[in-house]
Amino acid sequence: MSPANAAMQDETDAEQTSGYWSWWPSWRPTSMSLLKSAESKILACLQNDVWSRFVTLSNQNRIWTLKVTNKSSHKHKDQAAKTPLVMVHGFGGGVGLWIRNLDTLSCSRPVYAFDLLGFGRSSRPSFPSDASLAEEQFITSIEQWRQSLGLERMILLGHSLGGYLATSYTIQYPERVSHLILVDAWGFPERPQPQLQGSGGQGSEVKRVSPPRWVKALVSLFSFFNPLAVIRAAGPWGPGLVNRLRPDFKRKYEDLFDDDTMTQYIYHCNAQNPSGEVGFKAMSESLGWAKRPMVQRVHLLPPSMPVSMLYGERSWVESSTGNTVAQIRGKSPTSITLIEDASHHVYADQPEEFNRVVESICNTVD
Repeated sequence: MSPANAAMQDETDAEQTSGYWSWWPSWRPTSMSLLKSAESKILACLQNDVWSRFVTLSNQNRIWTLKVTNKSSHKHKDQAAKTPLVMVHGFGGGVGLWIRNLDTLSCSRPVYAFDLLGFGRSSRPSFPSDASLAEEQFITSIEQWRQSLGLERMILLGHSLGGYLATSYTIQYPERVSHLILVDAWGFPERPQPQLQGSGGQGSEVKRVSPPRWVKALVSLFSFFNPLAVIRAAGPWGPGLVNRLRPDFKRKYEDLFDDDTMTQYIYHCNAQNPSGEVGFKAMSESLGWAKRPMVQRVHLLPPSMPVSMLYGERSWVESSTGNTVAQIRGKSPTSITLIEDASHHVYADQPEEFNRVVESICNTVD
């Protein structure tokens, strides 16, 4: 048996327990089995061949993984010769969110998607509270995952938090990445300095604008909690809360599902032990700014590394960050694409255009 095969476990393997959170299901209507059921309903929409397994890392953590290939068997040899596309989801997500993209993008090359450590169906270990150590734990898991599968090189695509981690990974392991694709990536800009108040003239008194006390109090209070704690605290009302907070997810996939399949999936992804969520909290400051902004490190990418940055026209992520990255990289190959009528979840808002752009980028590799 090859090392790669030895590191894989069938999806029928026993689901992981949630450790000290195992008593919560009596209050929260969730479990890994319910998450698996919700995901299975989503993945049933795929037309191409799907290989799904847990990939076991050297520390025994498991990464839930999909490999999607063209259903036409005569194309498998051509596909095998092409650089695979690896897709990394964002905060609070999982492989199921790529349902509008996997079939199209796997027509000409293998596509891998996995649940980040601490998210979805992957293992949920403890994360350190130090930002650099938490980031390193994510990156190490991605590299061990790659080693377990025997992937020599890949086109690495990351959305939101996945874009931040994909960039960090590429800085550390540039020889493994043929092209870096960043989709509405989180954590790049530096936190703006507080604006100054005053006439601005020389000698005038200048003081910082301070937020109201109630804002300070709320920020201070919520800093003690994980970002999605409210979903878990809501107990049996959690699924309904997700429906009310994120009705857009239902709309984005309404032509595939006429029920709450996608919001149920989001709920079950995030109602489990908040492991990756803790890692994200360690890496972020209040209001979601990165403690270690990636613009301070993009110069460490190899000058020859092609970087493509995709943004939703209506996203809360500023596309101007892409221009900053391009300026920092100078003559290095860096492209910026704005997808019209798309918000942060570009791949779901405008899947046809997203797939077309990503496929075009991949074709530049081979």
